[in-house]
Amino acid sequence: MDINRTLAQEFGLRQEQVDNTVTLIDDDKTIPFIARYRKELTGSLDDQILRELYDRLMYLRNLEKRKEEIRSAITEQEKMTPELEAAIDNAKTLVEVEDIYRPYKPKRRTRAGIARENGLEPLAELIMAQDKATDPEAEAAAFVNEEKNVPDAKTAIQGAMDIIAENMSDDAEIRKKLRALANREGKLVSKAADEEAESVYTNYYDYSEPVDKIAHHRVLALDRGEKEGFLKVSLELDETSAAGLIMHKYAVNDSACAEIIREAAADSYKRLIFPSIEREIRSELSANAAEQAIKVFASNLRQLLLQAPLKNSIILGLDPAYRTGCKIAVIDATGKVLDTTVVYPTPPQNKTDEAKKKLTALIKKYGVTTISIGNGTASRESEAFVAELIKEIPEKVSYMVVSEAGASVYSASKLAAEEFPEYDVSLRSAVSIARRLQDPLAELVKIDPKAIGVGQYQHDMPQNRMNEALSGVVEDCVNSVGVDLNTASHSLLSYISGVNASVAKNIVAYREENGRFTDRKQLLKVPKLGKKAFEQCAGFLRVRDGVNPLDNTAVHPESYEAASSLLSECGFTLADISSGGAKDIDGKAENIGIENISKSLNIGVPTLTDIISELKKPGRDLRDELPPPLLRSGDVMEIKDLKPGMELVGTVRNIIDFGVFVDIGVHEDGLVHISQICSRFIKHPLEAVKVNDVVKVRVLDVDVKKKRISLTMRLNDEEEKKPERPAKKQRSRRSDNADITKIRNSSFRIKQK
Repeated sequence: MDINRTLAQEFGLRQEQVDNTVTLIDDDKTIPFIARYRKELTGSLDDQILRELYDRLMYLRNLEKRKEEIRSAITEQEKMTPELEAAIDNAKTLVEVEDIYRPYKPKRRTRAGIARENGLEPLAELIMAQDKATDPEAEAAAFVNEEKNVPDAKTAIQGAMDIIAENMSDDAEIRKKLRALANREGKLVSKAADEEAESVYTNYYDYSEPVDKIAHHRVLALDRGEKEGFLKVSLELDETSAAGLIMHKYAVNDSACAEIIREAAADSYKRLIFPSIEREIRSELSANAAEQAIKVFASNLRQLLLQAPLKNSIILGLDPAYRTGCKIAVIDATGKVLDTTVVYPTPPQNKTDEAKKKLTALIKKYGVTTISIGNGTASRESEAFVAELIKEIPEKVSYMVVSEAGASVYSASKLAAEEFPEYDVSLRSAVSIARRLQDPLAELVKIDPKAIGVGQYQHDMPQNRMNEALSGVVEDCVNSVGVDLNTASHSLLSYISGVNASVAKNIVAYREENGRFTDRKQLLKVPKLGKKAFEQCAGFLRVRDGVNPLDNTAVHPESYEAASSLLSECGFTLADISSGGAKDIDGKAENIGIENISKSLNIGVPTLTDIISELKKPGRDLRDELPPPLLRSGDVMEIKDLKPGMELVGTVRNIIDFGVFVDIGVHEDGLVHISQICSRFIKHPLEAVKVNDVVKVRVLDVDVKKKRISLTMRLNDEEEKKPERPAKKQRSRRSDNADITKIRNSSFRIKQK
C-alpha cells in the first residue's frame, strides 16, 4: 500500500502536501511547529487536520506492519497462495486482516481440534463433498475407534460437524457478510439486572435500538449501566436469516450430507460466529462512541483554554466552604499573590458582617476590580454574600462564578507545593480560582485535562487515547497563544513545541540563576536545549522588552532577516515595533505587491502574511479578539426564582452529544436540548455553539425537586412549543435523562472536591 497516496485520497489533499507533512513528522517536528512555520510545505494545513492526518498515518502504518507479520506467519506454515496474498494486500482494516489470518492462527484446544486429533477430518471432507449417494452414517462407521473416544457413528458425525462448524467460522467472507448484516439489521438490547433496583438507568430497563441508529451517548450510558451492574446488554440479530446466509454458501443440495452441513452452519453461527460478532460490534460501537466523546471533550477543552483572559485586573479569588470558611486570595495583574485570609459568611458561623469588613478592606487596599468565586460547595451562599457586598460599597466591583473542577487536585499537587510553599492547600485553591479568571490557559495547564470537567463519561474513555487527544489540544492552544519566557511556569513551558518537562524546568532554573531573558538566543545556553529544540520552540516564546523587538512576536528567528528587510522596504524600522507596531504595514505591502515582496525576500506568501500580521500588532494575543467573560453584579437568583417564560443571558459551560449546559446565574446549570438550540436541523450541538459562548435563553420548565432546568435558545421560533418530533422519537429524548443525571453527578463530584 502506498500510504501517502492513500492519505492524499482520503483527506482530499495534494500528494505534495501529504509527502511533505509525512517527511516533517518523520523528522520529529511537532504539530504546532509544522502548522505555524512550515505552511509552504503543508499547504497551510491547520493543527487539527494535521493531527487527524497523523493519527491516520499511524493506523495505516500499523496495518502494514500487521500485514507483514501475517504474511510471514502464513508463509512459515507453507500455506501462502497468490489468492491469499492478494486478499491481504487488499484488506483495508485491521479487522479484515485478522479475519484472513483466523484459519492460520494458532488456536487453543477446541472441539474441532480434538475431532481432528481423533482422525475425523476425512469424514468432514466427505460430508462437505455432498454426494447424494453418500450415506453419512454408513461412512461414519468406518471412523469408530474406542481408543480415540469415538465409540459410535453418531459421535464420529458430531466430530465432523465440529470441524465443519469451525471451518465456517474461520471463513473471512462469511464473517464480513454477517458483520455487515449485524450492523444493518441488528439491535442493541438492554434489560434490568434487577427490575426492582432504583437507578438512573430505569429508562434502559427494557430498551432496544437499531445498531445503525443508536446515538453515541446512549452507547456510553448502556456501557456504564452494564459496568455498574444495573443492566444486561446484548446484541439481537435474527438467527434464521443470519444462519441461513452460511447455509446458502455451503449447503448446495438436499442430500443427507447437506442436511448435516445445515446443522453445522446453525451451530457455527450460534456457538462460534455470533458471540464473536457480538463482541466486535459492541466493541466497535463503544470505540466509536468513545472517540466521539473525546472529540467533543477536546473541542470543549479548546474553547475553555482559549477563553478571553481578564487582563489588567486585580482579582480576589474566593474558594467557598461552610464549616471551614471561605478562603480568600488577592492577586495582581501578573498573577502575583498580594494577600490571603479566611472569612466565615456561610453557615454554620454566619459571620457576615465580619466577612464584609475584611473583604471591603482588601478591595480598598489593593484596588480589586473583580471577584472570582468557585462553583463548588457553598458557592450559592457565597455568591449571594458577594452580590450583597458590592451593592453596599462605593467601589465598582463585579464578580463571576468560575469552575473549580480540578482545583483540589492542583492545590494538593507537588507543583502547587513548589509554587506556594508558604500556603496551605485551601489557600492555594483560592489562588487558582482567581488565576482561572485572569488567565485561564496559564492556570488550567497545571491540571490534568480530564479533571477540568467539560465532557461526558470522561472517566470511561480509553485513557491512553484520551490523554493523547487532550494533551494535543493543550499543546495546540499554548503554542497558538505563545508564552512569556520570563514569567511562564515550567508546567506551561512544558507544552511548548520542542520543550519537554525536563527542559522546561531547566529554562526556569536558568532564569532564576541568571535573571530574565533578554534575547531568544539565550535559550541555547539552557542545558539540554539544543539547536533542534530551539528551532521548534523559539517562535512560540516571547521576550518582552528585550534586545530585539522581534523576540516579542511570533516571527521565527529563521525569518528575522526577511522581517527586517520587509520593514525597510515598507519604510519602517525595528524601533517602530518597540513603540507599538508598524500600524499600516499591511497596506504598504499591498501597494508594493505581496507576490513581489515574497519573491524578493525569498519566502513563501503564507509566511510573509504571518510576518506582516505580527509586525502590525507585536505581542498580540489572539484571545483578546474573543468576547470578554460575562461578569455579574446584580441580584442572585435561586432555582425557585425561575419561572417558565423568563428570558435570561447565560454562558455555555459544557457541550454534550444531546445538548448544552448553560450557566444562567443560579447554582444549577440549565440544559438546552439539541432540539432547542436552533430552528435548523443539526446533528451535534457543536455545529451551533461552543463552550463559553454567551447566549440568550428562555426558561421552558423548572423541576426544583430534581434540580433540573430546561431551556430553549429558539427565542424567535413560533413553533418552539410544538412537538419537535414524532412520539417514537420522543422516547429517545426521554432516555437522555439517565445521561443527564450521570453527567450532572459526575460533574458535581468534580466540583465539590
